[in-house]
Amino acid sequence: MSRDKILAALRQNQPELVPLPTAMPLERVEILELQAKFKAMAEGIGSTVHLVDEFAAIQPLIAAQFSGEKRMVSTVKELISAAISAFELNSDPHSYADVDVAIFKSSMGVAENSALWLTEDQMGIRVLPFITQHIVMVVPLSALVPDMHTAYQKIGEAEYDFGTFIAGPSKTADIEQSLVLGAHGPRSMTIFIYA
Repeated sequence: MSRDKILAALRQNQPELVPLPTAMPLERVEILELQAKFKAMAEGIGSTVHLVDEFAAIQPLIAAQFSGEKRMVSTVKELISAAISAFELNSDPHSYADVDVAIFKSSMGVAENSALWLTEDQMGIRVLPFITQHIVMVVPLSALVPDMHTAYQKIGEAEYDFGTFIAGPSKTADIEQSLVLGAHGPRSMTIFIYA
């Protein structure tokens, strides 16, 4: 068969053109399924996940888990205590170099990859989630979304200056093809999902 005959046959057998959908159809997922999927994904990439019934249960768990750490700061006012100081903005970013534990409240968690969305307002200062030894994230169960498509729809409707997704502790597999956690950022990530 010649090239022209093949191309002519293809032109005659084209499917009907249909318009593109105006919005991507998103499958509705029950919230408990989102919680289970988020937890499985987060633990699969090295995070620790605690499912708590109420917000008040979080502070004692943080105190128990990080009792040996020297400097803990929180951008979440409800979690400030004698052991956990309030984040204070300092013009010298070097003043955060000795932060062992930083606590943040995320406004959205993505079940498909366990990424948590943080804006600069939630971080206090952009560098803090990346230089702390241990990162603690608090997210309400109602803030879980099924996938990045839904996450980007929500982000597109919000106003913020800077924001980023964070998923799990720092990791690399460049060193002798072995996975190393905490290679160039937080050594651990603890996530609290509360109802």
